[in-house]
Amino acid sequence: MKPVIAIVGRPNVGKSMLFNKLTGNRTAIVEDTPGVTRDRIYGECEWRNRVATVIDTGGIEPQANTEILKFMREQAEIAVRHADVIILVTDVTVGVTSADMDVANMLLRFRKPVFVAVNKVDGIGAMPPEIYEFYNLGAGDPYPISALHGHGTGDLLDAVYDAIEGEEEEEEEDHGISVAIIGKPNAGKSSLLNCILGEKRVIVSDIPGTTRDSIDAVVENQYGKFTWIDTAGIRRKSKVDETVEKYSVLRALMAMDRADVCVLMIDATEGVTEQDTKVAGYAHEKGKAIIIAINKWDLVEKETKTMDKMREKVYTDLAYLTYAPIIFISAKTGQRVPNLYPMICEVYACATRRITTGMLNEVLGEATAKVQPPTDKGKRLKIYYMTQTGISPPTFVVFCNSVELFHFSYRRYLENTLREVFGIQGTPIRMLIREKNDKTDVRDM
Repeated sequence: MKPVIAIVGRPNVGKSMLFNKLTGNRTAIVEDTPGVTRDRIYGECEWRNRVATVIDTGGIEPQANTEILKFMREQAEIAVRHADVIILVTDVTVGVTSADMDVANMLLRFRKPVFVAVNKVDGIGAMPPEIYEFYNLGAGDPYPISALHGHGTGDLLDAVYDAIEGEEEEEEEDHGISVAIIGKPNAGKSSLLNCILGEKRVIVSDIPGTTRDSIDAVVENQYGKFTWIDTAGIRRKSKVDETVEKYSVLRALMAMDRADVCVLMIDATEGVTEQDTKVAGYAHEKGKAIIIAINKWDLVEKETKTMDKMREKVYTDLAYLTYAPIIFISAKTGQRVPNLYPMICEVYACATRRITTGMLNEVLGEATAKVQPPTDKGKRLKIYYMTQTGISPPTFVVFCNSVELFHFSYRRYLENTLREVFGIQGTPIRMLIREKNDKTDVRDM
């Protein structure tokens, strides 16, 4: 499991800019307005040949008065609880403030390694004398950095990774297939886990966000061994719905990292919502095997072909998940919940299946004979062979004469052919296109 680094601090000290520098992208929104990062952003940092998860948090206001600031503080504290190492970002142009002291004291109570990054030291050369003031935070040596230019971030990361690598990774016990229950708050995730366990282990309430922490439960039955991961919801209040609904994303992401299969819970009484599409999109992008569980089916008034109409609507709203099987359940009554197990086993088997190069190329030959590869300006795409290079998700490399001629539509045709011939369902398929004589030109389709 990847180590987790949380970037915290009061608003407007440059946390998002440091996050962008460490992860090498512009995922986090950077503005001069304090508090612009209201949700936790999740990314990856690679340093010394090891990848760590980085969490960018909203600014901590120790004496928060507004509802939004309180939620920002709560979510930052959740990120800290999940972290192995904490980077406390401060601002050299402002100096140590009472808010910095309060945040440092809160962080040190967690008894985790804390590294003070003194940001906005944009000059190169001797350490400015203002740095020494930051020893007052009680977290050891401060590290002068410029998140804008990248100065000092290497020394900071060396210290952080020394702390991470101080603990040897333990070999994890086999817990069978790991299943993450994901979805928006109040979709019935905790109710499903309770139904599976046959006991009221998780507090279930009509108030979205009752579950505060992720809960794992190992279940063994005739289908095998399963580790169920319940992702926490969040509280909602009418004034801050739009902002607060984003806060559940980090937990879902971290659960997905650990999971082999994701069960996406959709509330049948509401249908697919915007937050459902975001969570589902993350699972798809991570290449996870997915089952769509339409929950609260007992509350839906049934007419002719009600189930077929709902299935069609879900696939329309989640067009990129048409490979994911749908099951209609009631976590409250237990309706069809046992049917999840064979589906989980099936999609897991599909996600981890390996297909021989010989079988792949036999199918490839039949597919290209049936539907000729495209041409452009008299030049025809020639596909030489295909081989599988990975699982979870199944990943295939296709060698051809021209990457540019390999149209998206033909890639989709080949993908659908693989699904049909080999019965691949419930998992994305990754297809890399490579020109036969160019080992560097690879395109993830």
